[in-house]
Amino acid sequence: MLRLEAISTHYSGIRVLRKVSMEIEKGGLVCLLGSNGAGKTTTLRAILRLVPVTEGSIFFEDQSIHQWKTHQVIEAGISVVPEGRRLFPKMTVLENLRLGAFTTLDETEMNKRLDTVFQLFPRLKERLDQLAGTLSGGEQGMASIGRGMMGRPKVLLLDEPSLGLAPVLVDEFFKAIKRINQEGTTILLIEQNARKALSIATHGYVLQKGEIVVEGNRDQLYENDMIKKAYLRA
Repeated sequence: MLRLEAISTHYSGIRVLRKVSMEIEKGGLVCLLGSNGAGKTTTLRAILRLVPVTEGSIFFEDQSIHQWKTHQVIEAGISVVPEGRRLFPKMTVLENLRLGAFTTLDETEMNKRLDTVFQLFPRLKERLDQLAGTLSGGEQGMASIGRGMMGRPKVLLLDEPSLGLAPVLVDEFFKAIKRINQEGTTILLIEQNARKALSIATHGYVLQKGEIVVEGNRDQLYENDMIKKAYLRA
């Protein structure tokens, strides 16, 4: 579904990603682990064409996309839930959700997509006319994921969706992410909460200083000594 082949990126002449290669199969739920500054968000920005790929190639459904514009990537079926929610605070929840479906003008289809979001997060239906900036952190997270799903993506990119959430909400969010995947959406999940990410992932990669240092299926990563030491300590 999505393939990165030895991509590198540079900021002001400094290389951030170093020949990163990843494969995300259709229907998979792949996690990308790593500490702050490892290059996880840069990887997402490269896929979305928000930063230039200076080496290597990116393929989506076997089409080369690393020279596309961002809107072309979104329209092809890749959606993102950015770190920090990034809602428009002075717009209502409904207005924020509708922005996620900017590629459709059909109101019937729009309402179907809203219903899908409400099944995932019923609380949002009660907050439709509320300004997004007045929502709780958990509700903003729900609205952000809901907005991402409004585009009916083939691949959903999630950047630290559990960041700053209370433990009880973290559990709720990971159940929702797993449900989204089980209903057919391929997911690339960036997370610092390695234990939670691995609990739902089918495959994973670990990024350090812009390089992939470990990859494998969930069981292989759970048993990897480096991952145990760095990410899975109690």
